[in-house]
Amino acid sequence: MSTPISDVLIIGGGVAGLTLALEMADHQTVTLVRPAQDDQGASRWAQGGIAAVLSPDDDLEAHINDTLIAGDGLCDVEAVRFTVTHGPAAIQWLIDKGVPFTPETDPAARYPYHLTREGGHNARRIIHADDATGRAVVDTLLNNVAQHPNITQRNDLTVVGLLQDEQGACRGAYGCDANLQWHSLIARHTVLATGGASGLYRHTTTPAPSSGEGMMMAAELGACLMNLEFQQFHPTCLFDPEGPAFLISEAVRGEGGHLLNEDGQRFMLALDQRAELAPRDVVARAIDAEIQHGTLGHVWLDIRHLGKQAIHHHFPTILAHCASRGIDITQQAIPVVPAAHYSCGGVATNLQGATHVMNLYAIGETACTGLHGANRMASNSLLECLVFARSCARALLAQDDRTPAEKFQPPAFPATGPLPTATLSDIRQRMRAIMSQHVSIVRNATGLNTAQKQLKVLLNSLEEVESALAAPEGKRLHQALQLARLTVLAAQQRHESRGLHYTTDWPQQQTIAAASTLTLQDLEKRG
Repeated sequence: MSTPISDVLIIGGGVAGLTLALEMADHQTVTLVRPAQDDQGASRWAQGGIAAVLSPDDDLEAHINDTLIAGDGLCDVEAVRFTVTHGPAAIQWLIDKGVPFTPETDPAARYPYHLTREGGHNARRIIHADDATGRAVVDTLLNNVAQHPNITQRNDLTVVGLLQDEQGACRGAYGCDANLQWHSLIARHTVLATGGASGLYRHTTTPAPSSGEGMMMAAELGACLMNLEFQQFHPTCLFDPEGPAFLISEAVRGEGGHLLNEDGQRFMLALDQRAELAPRDVVARAIDAEIQHGTLGHVWLDIRHLGKQAIHHHFPTILAHCASRGIDITQQAIPVVPAAHYSCGGVATNLQGATHVMNLYAIGETACTGLHGANRMASNSLLECLVFARSCARALLAQDDRTPAEKFQPPAFPATGPLPTATLSDIRQRMRAIMSQHVSIVRNATGLNTAQKQLKVLLNSLEEVESALAAPEGKRLHQALQLARLTVLAAQQRHESRGLHYTTDWPQQQTIAAASTLTLQDLEKRG
């Protein structure tokens, strides 16, 4: 079944997808595919805020420099400057849309909204809505989207692949509904806003993270993937093996939280002059080392010294959630552990979100713009979503000539049927265990080789399941396994330690920092 041709098809409804939809809809028809459960995406779970130069006491060059330092030599300088310089306008756009950012209560302050500071930043430049910024932004943008007559929302489909014509151009996407019926969504331009690949790992900071399926959809059409080895592990996820994932925001350390080992001693002071405010890769490795040397399986994040009033004011969401899990953070330190959080790599794009495939774009975490380099700095993620969604919109509007789209006949899709869900679930859990054991915060060549072999075995076992690749669950799992193998390959090819990629076999950095690029063909060569 096919739908009428849309000017723009957007796959993913986080901050990047919603922003693009709103920027396009006054001029073109938009189809927005997003999950029925809108809390599944990572955007809603972003707590800390959005980094931008907003205070008169801050400046663009300082934000640029902080980002370059955090990226550990691998940032694309042009992408960094582009993002930072367009940041203030993007924030003002959100304010104009009605996002309820937390106001500044100090009458002497020179900016009307409260700005906090997070790791890697040398100034207070994080605008936020209490400690639930992502939720506030998503809810506001969703309300705007729902009222726009030019935006058609589809929450009844699971998109599993992209459509391609004989010239190699992307012509839309296809997906399956709850009744296992296939649908084709044909469009002039297709934009992936499908999130990152944290779901490849066992412990994550969001309850239902994506596993890079959108990245592999692009790769299946010939797009290049870049810097997959740089998977960021957030230093502080709530440690509760029996409960759902929950992020403890970077802002907790930004406001003065202390990391303590199991003996109750601060350990960051001896490792980095920035202590708890060091970039995430430094802090995550330090916590991992403490956990390996200890017996608890976690460290402590202590904010009791801030006082009840400050905790209630700055962290109401974290306070309430921890209380629901039996932890009073005004009286107890919070048990925390690093968890897979953000993919710095993804589909290689230019500053307008364009990929190597004609008519295919990628924005947000699924894209690799060069902004983050080898390590994303805190609160630059939502900034990237906003800036590149708006840039992509400008590019699409500038090139559109409104000529009728060429006719395109989508292929016929095979019938689908029920799959052995227990088998698929077992394969996915084993994939996550392999990635967490061998392709995590600290790596080595032996572990990467083991991971590559074990992932190949899992892939073969999936392909042996009858009709697995003809069903959405099987297809998405296949994509996740392929991306996991590409991630391992990228890590194997980087003979150095840089940013988020730390290997005991190559503890030093190469003299020249170089991005890594891979295609699906590189994996096929490995067999």
